[in-house]
Amino acid sequence: MKRLFIAIAIACSTLLMLQSCSSTKNAASGINGGRGTITGTWVLNNVALEGLPDQAVQGLFGEKSYKCFQGSTWKLTNSGNGSYTLPASSTCGAVMQTIFWSATPADETFQFKKIYEGDKAKNVTEGYRLVLTQLSKGNMVMKSPIEFGGKTANIVLTFSPAVN
Repeated sequence: MKRLFIAIAIACSTLLMLQSCSSTKNAASGINGGRGTITGTWVLNNVALEGLPDQAVQGLFGEKSYKCFQGSTWKLTNSGNGSYTLPASSTCGAVMQTIFWSATPADETFQFKKIYEGDKAKNVTEGYRLVLTQLSKGNMVMKSPIEFGGKTANIVLTFSPAVN
């Protein structure tokens, strides 16, 4: 009986220690939600360059300019289907692109691939991977790392929930 009690106490202590370690990681990373927190409609409020001069970045995600994404709307459904819509401006035409996305907040990754008419997501092998640095119901920040000048620089995307 004494051995059974000791085994249960050890198992409970191990579980408590593992649980406390995982929640510390999420709190330290600034990610306060799971995949369900990402699901919804987001507006890309700011596209910033971190460690990059403006002329170093030509395009983003296959579009002609990273500036075209300013003010874009991203619709992310729980099934992984989604889209982004770029607003028309003097330098960029309006674009609506279907995507298939996935995210693992615990690993701080968000990835997506473009899906064109007639494509099936499982057959598309190329896409984009970003680092999810902040996630809450009111804010999402992702970074797209780029090698520049022998160092890692970032394109930083800051989102807020769309107001319906």
